[in-house]
Amino acid sequence: MSGVNATSSAVELVAAIRSKEISSLELLELYLDRIDRLDRGRVNAVVTLDADRARVAAKAADEALARGDAVGPLHGLPITIKDAIATEGVRSTGGAVELSDHVPTQDAPAVARLKDAGAIVFGKTNLPRWCADNQAFNELFRTTNNPWSFAHVPGGSSGGSAAALAAGFTGAELGTDIAGSVRAPAHCCGVYALKPSYGVVPNLGYLDHVGGGSTPTDINVFGPMARSARDLELLMSVLVGPRPEDAIAWQVQLPASTAMSVDGLRVATWFDDDACPVDAEYRGLLQAASDALVDAGAHVEDAQPPVPFTKHVNLFMRLIAAAASPGMPDDFGEKVSGTHRAWLRRNERRAVIQRTWAEWFEQFDVLLAPAWATPPFEHDQTGDMISRTVMVNGEPMNHVVLSNWLMIINVTDQPAATMPIGRTAAGLPVGMQIVAPYLQDRRAIRVAELATEILGGYAIPPGFE
Repeated sequence: MSGVNATSSAVELVAAIRSKEISSLELLELYLDRIDRLDRGRVNAVVTLDADRARVAAKAADEALARGDAVGPLHGLPITIKDAIATEGVRSTGGAVELSDHVPTQDAPAVARLKDAGAIVFGKTNLPRWCADNQAFNELFRTTNNPWSFAHVPGGSSGGSAAALAAGFTGAELGTDIAGSVRAPAHCCGVYALKPSYGVVPNLGYLDHVGGGSTPTDINVFGPMARSARDLELLMSVLVGPRPEDAIAWQVQLPASTAMSVDGLRVATWFDDDACPVDAEYRGLLQAASDALVDAGAHVEDAQPPVPFTKHVNLFMRLIAAAASPGMPDDFGEKVSGTHRAWLRRNERRAVIQRTWAEWFEQFDVLLAPAWATPPFEHDQTGDMISRTVMVNGEPMNHVVLSNWLMIINVTDQPAATMPIGRTAAGLPVGMQIVAPYLQDRRAIRVAELATEILGGYAIPPGFE
């Protein structure tokens, strides 16, 4: 029997398939069996399966290897896709009853790239309706639980994606992130995710309203989620590129990372702010991670760009109102989105903030920051996200505010990797953002890989070994 298993990294799984230690079909059947035994009625992460077509594709992948055919970098790897991303021939709903029977006739470009690289898409993972919550529940598929504690949320909106990875139900995942939606779930479930620089991965095929997906969405990115930093690099090597209609003239070449060691790395930390206090226990784990990097030779300094936290958040809220308005009722959407002139003014302010960050990053290689204001909280589906609160250091905090640490990076268009850094006394995982300058996505991933050697990485939740 192969040394790999359902919770191995994608890099290890691809290598095992290529060396014929395990077949693509065997690995697919392993995931399908685990979903049947461990997901149904427990985690509820994978909500739609395309098992029959996946078996045909896996068998074809194994036959191609047997013939000695040239294969892609993800050859034979079974993966799942967040249900907000259009996937050909597979029900893709955005978590909304309005799309309960929606079966796209073509893949989102990002999904097509994964398939072209040899990945086998066999299912879709759960999310909140139209991606608009920091939990993962909807009327169609109900609630996804955190594999580390079924009483707690897996984060949102790519909550099913992170839960499926943590529990070993898939080889890799593709999520979306307009307000932290790959990074918060990675933090909650103890896995890895990357919010890429805006624009380097096409975000066409995003299902946030009926008829959506045909045009790019402001702020939103499609990002890889996985069980290791090396997996993020592997997936990004496939995902990065222009929109299909621009490929005739444009290319995207992300620079390689020059980081060879933590020793000498210039690191800034921004672990707390009066505008968004961080849970004390989580804050302690972030500090412990920073201290470990210092012990490994990193030059660490508590420093932040000279832009107030609230200025980032206020601008983000106005920009996302316009970005999300097509999915709102007409009158309300018109009201919150504002005029085109107002958006242009806001976009100018965004450009100023982005230039400020670029200049500030001349002093540092990366910034470390919280991936949420708190560890995973218990399920709370009362009211809506705007009215709900969670206790942080004895004070109630609005659910929207929890993600402010993520939103400030969305407004700057910069890449941010999230990696696990440990667990609370209650056994809940927590993560940390590694933010890099615009288009330095590979630097963020590489620092996550180096930090993993010091801090540890993905661990299997109890009961999912």
